[in-house]
Amino acid sequence: MGDVSVSIPDNMSKEELKDKLNDWKWRINNLYYITNKDGKKILFNMNAAQLYFFRLMWFRNIILKARQLGFTTFMMIFMLDAALFCANTKCAVIAHSKDDAKRLFREKVKFAYDNLPASIRAMMPARNDSAGELVFENGSSITVGTSFRGGTLKYLHVSEFGKICAKYPDKAREIVTGAFEAVGMNCVITIESTAEGKSGYFYEYSAEAERNQKAGRELTNLDWAFFFFPWYQDPNYTLDVNLPIVQRLQIYFLELENKYGIKLTNGQKQWYAAKERTQGEDMKREYPSTPAEAFESAIEGAYYSKQFDKIYAQNRITRVPHEPSALVHTFWDLGVNDMTCIWFIQQVGREYRVINYYENHSEGLTHYVSKLRELAVDLDYSYGLHVAPHDIDHREFTTGLTRKEQAASLGINFEVAPKLAIMDGIEACRAILPLCWFDEEKTEKGVTGLMNYRKEWDDKAGTWKGRPLHDESSHPADAFRTFGVSVRTLQGLMASGYGSQGMYEDDNEINTAEGWA
Repeated sequence: MGDVSVSIPDNMSKEELKDKLNDWKWRINNLYYITNKDGKKILFNMNAAQLYFFRLMWFRNIILKARQLGFTTFMMIFMLDAALFCANTKCAVIAHSKDDAKRLFREKVKFAYDNLPASIRAMMPARNDSAGELVFENGSSITVGTSFRGGTLKYLHVSEFGKICAKYPDKAREIVTGAFEAVGMNCVITIESTAEGKSGYFYEYSAEAERNQKAGRELTNLDWAFFFFPWYQDPNYTLDVNLPIVQRLQIYFLELENKYGIKLTNGQKQWYAAKERTQGEDMKREYPSTPAEAFESAIEGAYYSKQFDKIYAQNRITRVPHEPSALVHTFWDLGVNDMTCIWFIQQVGREYRVINYYENHSEGLTHYVSKLRELAVDLDYSYGLHVAPHDIDHREFTTGLTRKEQAASLGINFEVAPKLAIMDGIEACRAILPLCWFDEEKTEKGVTGLMNYRKEWDDKAGTWKGRPLHDESSHPADAFRTFGVSVRTLQGLMASGYGSQGMYEDDNEINTAEGWA
């Protein structure tokens, strides 16, 4: 490496310094400066979570975490060091917005490089120091932006990938198909984020990686290693006070201990209670105790976030058995090229028991009628209303028939849901969700869709648009909206004694499990 004269530490010989400069861990903890939360310049030193990750880093890494653990800062220092001390090492960081990319480059990468000992900078000068990129004379580089396509990378870090997946699904797809493909199988990708609902690449990769971890499966270079860093592992998250804690949180802390073996100190409980007063419904997403809890919380811009916060708090996603004495009503969203979704719901007293959910695509009506018959036989369902949105009355050019008429020819008569504006339908769902119980196993996909049903993000204006995002979550949400706007119709029919006859052409033959066998 040649003779060097570094200003730190003063009592170290050149030979000792050369040895130290060959130690990656020592370099990271002794050469780079950052600014802390108070804006003061301090020497970077890995915290416990960062050191744990540094030791166990895999080729593909998923980091699900609480806020303020500094993983993006760590990865930028890690990659800057790799670029400086390993020739021809290309590194890239992807942030979820242009402003974040500019800030991260300026405050993390550029600041750390500019504050290196002068002798180190002289050894490894940047021959190209442009906005968002440092290129070094040894052929290495580090780039910070919102995307990366073309070329090859040794290290790639994606910051807040969950937010990218939630707000910018097209950008997330571009990262997966473009940037990820620029990283060889023997190179390193790290994606970190707080959770943003149960949809998108970040959730899917995290769920698969956690399953592999629990199963003790040996990973290939292309498998994702799962890292979860809960809030209570950070020693800073404690308060030395002894204030009363509300009963709801006392029960929550007791459940953590009994179910997961997570025993919190009084200081940690006090910190959590104080933090929750400011974070509110975002607390579990921003400071999760378990991976499942992190993804429980609805994402930003979700239409039903407050409703599902209460549903989870009241344990209304659980085992919900079919009630044989009550009719099973179905509520549909009929797709032509998109997904067709069906909710199976019983009214028992004032409650609505959501006992099943089914979705499929690229299938005709015959498939869905057969599925209903199959469930009637297997699960002893007796059907009542079948309700579809108003577009079921649209006449198809090829057959000259409406889909309602086609369904009738197959033995199922549809009621047509009232035609309301989308936002009126969403308000109807918000009103009825407090009366709903969901079967945890049979409605999992549908519930995930409802939790992730959200507004479309306007990147240019930096705000939410006044309409829903059309994605995989909108289909189950549209079907549930069919239910929401039809509740009054259902209640009226039930009040009038409906239930003695089915909604089929031949009630005695088709509306019973025996007739469908």
